[in-house]
Amino acid sequence: MKYSELIDVYEKLEKTSKRLEKTDIIAELFKKSPTEDLTKVVLLLSGKVFPTWSEEKTGVASQIMIKAISKATGINEKDIIKQYRKTGDLGLVTEELVKKKQQKTLFSKTLGIDKVHDNFTKIARQEGKASQERKLDLISELIAHAKPNEAKYIVKTILEELRIGVAEGVIRDSIALAFDVDSKEVENAWFLEPDYGKVAQIAKKGELSKVKVKFGIPLIPLLAVKAPSLEQALKDAKEPAIEFKFDGMRAQIHKKGKEVWIYTRRQENVTNAFPDIVELCKNIKCNECIIEGEVLAIDKKTNRPMPFQKLSQRIKRKHDIQKTIKEIPVQVNLFDILFLDGKLLFDKKLKDRRAILEKIVHEIPEKFQLSYMLVTKDLKKAQKFYEKALSEGQEGVMVKNLDASYQPERHVGYWWKVKPTLETLDLVVIGGTWGTGKRAGWIGSYVLGCLDSDTGKYLECGMLGSGLKEKKTEEGDITMDELTKLLKPYIESENGQDLKIKPKLVIEVAYEEIQESPKYSSGYALRFPRVVRIRIDKGPKDVDTVERIKEIYSMQKGKK
Repeated sequence: MKYSELIDVYEKLEKTSKRLEKTDIIAELFKKSPTEDLTKVVLLLSGKVFPTWSEEKTGVASQIMIKAISKATGINEKDIIKQYRKTGDLGLVTEELVKKKQQKTLFSKTLGIDKVHDNFTKIARQEGKASQERKLDLISELIAHAKPNEAKYIVKTILEELRIGVAEGVIRDSIALAFDVDSKEVENAWFLEPDYGKVAQIAKKGELSKVKVKFGIPLIPLLAVKAPSLEQALKDAKEPAIEFKFDGMRAQIHKKGKEVWIYTRRQENVTNAFPDIVELCKNIKCNECIIEGEVLAIDKKTNRPMPFQKLSQRIKRKHDIQKTIKEIPVQVNLFDILFLDGKLLFDKKLKDRRAILEKIVHEIPEKFQLSYMLVTKDLKKAQKFYEKALSEGQEGVMVKNLDASYQPERHVGYWWKVKPTLETLDLVVIGGTWGTGKRAGWIGSYVLGCLDSDTGKYLECGMLGSGLKEKKTEEGDITMDELTKLLKPYIESENGQDLKIKPKLVIEVAYEEIQESPKYSSGYALRFPRVVRIRIDKGPKDVDTVERIKEIYSMQKGKK
């Protein structure tokens, strides 16, 4: 299949914001795509080279891309940087440069989907000495043979900047339309095989019902709803059970024989970072299972949980693992089971899943244990349990419906989270401003973005500038220096003091209230926002949506 056929679809999608039109356009592409190309087509259409759960990444920053563009076009790097600062889009810059080059050479090679995806894959797999040079060669080879519009999208895809409004829901509905199947069937297959490229292939063959659990590939987790109050959560749950809402890392643990895999909520494989948990899991009484729990960092002196930021040091660690295990011991609190010895347990009620979990887990108190669960409809007892959670350093409580099945991915109202303050929001940094005076050299303020789930784009919802420290004075402090270092690699363009930043870094934000505001593209602004913590366990697609912001705004109005 020619890459140009995919480019035609990109350009059509950029011209419409209507979801149904996007679905029709994509469905037509899927129908005419050869079965062997479908996986690559779906991934590239989503702006990806690998599925979300894959550990492989292209790992190309804008600085390397500028060198590759220079190598392919013969244009000086300084001139490319100058144009990049004007447009803020390296894809557009490349398109213009390739146009000029082709006017002189009148030569381009027909690129196929296979060749483009193959080079993308090789870019991600370069390691060791001279790996950057090999990456440059692979990128510049594609650009040199590409037509101008192809070159633009090659650059955008490698930099993970392909923003054409294709969210996962649109892909799901397009697969259903293309192959005349129910979208619920498509989604159910995706829960077990979280790669819509493979799901599309399976749907085309008419084999969606045959999709099964694969160990070593994470399942899509159930998500909780944010409750306005403990009282409301108890009412909504109908058959409520209450657990601590831990300030840790949600872990999905796969065990098959003696093999163990550990995944985060974002489907990242962190098995190598937690060999101590792997050993503990080998004692689970089953041949095959998939269980869920929360991993906490524990203070050795007080035996109390430490902030998530401390645990993040273990999640990110790639070397000296044994040393870190001693410095930051962990506790695992297990709360659910999704699969056991050949049987998927999604349709079972929570109370039944919990009973199964209790039978197979050999508990080691304070180390590897089942989360304590209080079953009650009594608000006073629930309130006392809630206060106990807070006094022990946890975030709040989870209220769960014991009569509910397990519904992956959706905020369906089976689990509710209750926290003591006006609900914080997880937002992505999409812009900023260089600081002045004492803040010179640091990004002094940050544009916050929420997700438009229909288009997949990020909308501004406020500016964060106060509450950040210049220097760390105690554990958990987040400084301007720290945020600047994290964000610098993602600066896309500069216009005077203002910065456009690639949506990568997610932060948890507290605020006084939400106001309507025509100043920001979301139509809303956070009043007095302040950063609570950096969410390394979440990616841009996990951030709160504009719909959620509207919902909180409506609740505020109701209270007033």
